[in-house]
Amino acid sequence: MPEPELSAGRAARHLALPQIGAEGQERIAASTALLIGVGGIGCAAASYLASSGVGRLLLCDFDTVDATNLGRQILYGPADVGELKAQCAVSRLSKVNPEIELTPIVDRLNGAALAKAVAEADIVLDGCDNFATRFNVSDACVANRRRLVSGSAIRFEAQLATFGPDYETSPCYRCLYTEADESLENCTGNGVLAPVPGVVGTMMAVEALKFLGGIENPPGRLTLYEGLSGDWRQVTIRKRADCCGCCSGSG
Repeated sequence: MPEPELSAGRAARHLALPQIGAEGQERIAASTALLIGVGGIGCAAASYLASSGVGRLLLCDFDTVDATNLGRQILYGPADVGELKAQCAVSRLSKVNPEIELTPIVDRLNGAALAKAVAEADIVLDGCDNFATRFNVSDACVANRRRLVSGSAIRFEAQLATFGPDYETSPCYRCLYTEADESLENCTGNGVLAPVPGVVGTMMAVEALKFLGGIENPPGRLTLYEGLSGDWRQVTIRKRADCCGCCSGSG
């Protein structure tokens, strides 16, 4: 068992924040977060959620560690090449914080399995690398009324968006992107500066911890980061009346 002083020490800076304090930290410790993808974005997000004391992390990734991942996926090293990312992440994060519960999910989640995992979580963080999964995750969050934090990165650019859980009045991911956008570029073919996924993953952890700790910010915001210029921009995502996700579909 961890020493009590270690637990208190880990939470000390959160306890000093009037917006979180003891009550907010207790909420964080009692929460479950589901991470879709434990790549460059997910590694950064998971690291801060674990170190901040989120009580249970569900880490979903069916992929294995490749040498090309090592520059930006900070939970893995050369010895992990060929191993399952979710299991490697659990092994590393258990050393970061042995007090929390870590569950690897090494299958591609779809249908009922995805719905079950989303229903188990208080918040979902999506850092995956394809639109099909993002749409499915959004639909499951709408159906289960879960807060969704979505992040992506390519080249020097990063995006962060928050959705729900009240999808009757707030937009979903399908209000931002549609199936017509599935042909957009990805970092495999276009590259990405190694720290940029970490930037958005860290921002996702901030949004998740605020929500879990009881700090409510309006959803439906898109934050854009352009690393070459160092510019940040934020825009409001409008709810589409014809959205097949949160209006006429699964919502």
